[in-house]
Amino acid sequence: MHRRVLSAIGAAILVVVVVHPAQALAQPASPHDHVSPTRTAGSQGVARKTAATPPALKGRICSPHTKGRYTCLAPAAVHSLNTRKPSVVSPDLIVTPPEWCIGDGMYGTRTEVCEITGASLTTYRVVNGVEEITGELDMDVYNYSYTSPDLGNWVHQISFAAWDGFGPAVEASVSGIAAASGSCTSGSSSFPAQSMQPFLTLRSGEAGFNTTATAAGAVGYCTTIWDITFTVPQHPPAELTESMSEIRCDNAVGANGFRPARVGCVVPWYASAAGYSQSSYPSLAGHVSRAQASGLPGATFADPLWRNTDTTITNTNRSLACGDAPSIAGKSCDEYPLASTYNGLAFGGTRRTFPGCNINAPSGTGPIGASACMITASENSAQGAIMAAFYYDERVLDVDPYRILVTT
Repeated sequence: MHRRVLSAIGAAILVVVVVHPAQALAQPASPHDHVSPTRTAGSQGVARKTAATPPALKGRICSPHTKGRYTCLAPAAVHSLNTRKPSVVSPDLIVTPPEWCIGDGMYGTRTEVCEITGASLTTYRVVNGVEEITGELDMDVYNYSYTSPDLGNWVHQISFAAWDGFGPAVEASVSGIAAASGSCTSGSSSFPAQSMQPFLTLRSGEAGFNTTATAAGAVGYCTTIWDITFTVPQHPPAELTESMSEIRCDNAVGANGFRPARVGCVVPWYASAAGYSQSSYPSLAGHVSRAQASGLPGATFADPLWRNTDTTITNTNRSLACGDAPSIAGKSCDEYPLASTYNGLAFGGTRRTFPGCNINAPSGTGPIGASACMITASENSAQGAIMAAFYYDERVLDVDPYRILVTT
């Protein structure tokens, strides 16, 4: 996939990002020079949003009658990805939708989100009071947004791929105008009129948006909107609105050691993954592996951990899991799920352990509760640094889902 890096304020942005990234918002995102959709380190795998946003086109929308003719848009089944994939014949500034963008819901990573819906454009004429269909154009609609955890702007791209039709409707052209609402402003956009022919080619526009959640501690959400117009010769135009509300931006993550606080944006419902290396941290990774195998959450998108930033809850989780841990030279008590989650013992369940963990607790299974184990103290300390960097890199805020993966 073609990638481009945001350079809306020239080479100076590279310095700004390092010194004070919030200043990158000084100029609007441009569809010609914008943020890269490259995935973050924590975006292992692609997740389907469990409650995908319904398509904006919820029913038939028709134009006014003009000289006995009118046009209508209506929802339709997604088709082209189930048979043939569209080729990209559109302006060079457009990014090809990712391979994982398929037509049965909304999918995403921590920095990208894509949904395909279907639509049908129908032309009508009325003769002596009798309505008849004169043409139809069936198409797939791609809504695709991507962003960066280190920049306060993002792109919403919309594309249309016609796959079948007849009559005047196949001569339609499409164009669009972008807007936004919420904690954001619109940058530059481009969706000039483009013919919907030939079939199975993407006709696209894209727009840049900028967060206004730039003050220290701020968190902002935004709805990005495309007002789309289909124009058919000798027919009144048909219009629809498509929107996405999947990007969250913030300046609430804070600093991480020498790495400064900065503004950035993510897809908040995507559960990024922190990795614990079995070769580098064998006792830590071994405990987490056994805990997850016993049924405790955190290994999958369907059953993630949920971050908690309330120190009172964290201390309660830790005390209930490790408050009576023995004193063993070179070891310390590790709890799983992590104390800084809403999955710990403060929310119910009982403590469990495993053979060799030196914890006075029974074994157990199931998704509720927590496991405690005495592990190598240096590995336990390293876990704190791993998680701090992970929360910073992936912009994991309170109540965000995330996963823990044991790697080689």
